[in-house]
Amino acid sequence: MISVQNVVKHFGGVHAVDGVTLTIETGSITGLIGPNGAGKTTLFNLIAGAFPPSSGRILLDGEDVTGLPAHDLFSKGLLRTFQIAHEFKTLSVRENLMMVPGAQSGESLWGAWFRPQQVQAEERRVRERAEEVMEFLNLSHVASELAGNLSGGQKKLLELGRTMMVDAKVVVLDEVGAGVNRTLLGEIGDAILRLNQERHYTFCMIEHDFDFISRLCNPVVVMAEGKLLTQGTPEEVRRNEEVVEAYLGTGLKNQTPAGA
Repeated sequence: MISVQNVVKHFGGVHAVDGVTLTIETGSITGLIGPNGAGKTTLFNLIAGAFPPSSGRILLDGEDVTGLPAHDLFSKGLLRTFQIAHEFKTLSVRENLMMVPGAQSGESLWGAWFRPQQVQAEERRVRERAEEVMEFLNLSHVASELAGNLSGGQKKLLELGRTMMVDAKVVVLDEVGAGVNRTLLGEIGDAILRLNQERHYTFCMIEHDFDFISRLCNPVVVMAEGKLLTQGTPEEVRRNEEVVEAYLGTGLKNQTPAGA
């Protein structure tokens, strides 16, 4: 689904990503871990179109999308979530979801004035879709709540829900578990697995919690100092001495990494 080919990103003299090549297979849940400063978030930003690479190529489903901005990638089915949720705080949960689909007829004055029936029919379909998404994610009980009032975990579920409002090919999750209690983290994990297994979503995720990564991801990709260190199953990664050394003795074999 995504092919990263010898990608480099430097900021002045700092090579944040240094010749990374990796493949995210269609239908997989790929985990990306590494110590602080490894280049993980920079790589995610390159894939998601936040800024272009200094060199190298990025392909989405066989198409060269190197340097395309995020809104163009969105239209091609690549969506991302953020470590800090980006909800519209003064809109309800339902309204946050209904805003996602692009090119809605009601967004134009022409449509609103001269095609009111079309606008109303389209809005009903979008609303129905939002209701289905909220039910899937156990958010129906907060449908009318302002998104700014949600807990951290509920905001992460809402971010995941927004990816369900369009036909996503691949979803890039940036620390979906950050600031989330264990109960809601379990619900988020369940939702990701269901989307992968039932709706065939492809995911790539950065995450602190190695137990969470181990539950969801195969393969796990490890970065260190801007480079790809290794990849494999969670157990292979946990046993890899280079990975343990990269975490500066935090004991990846026995506990969750200190940073990701």
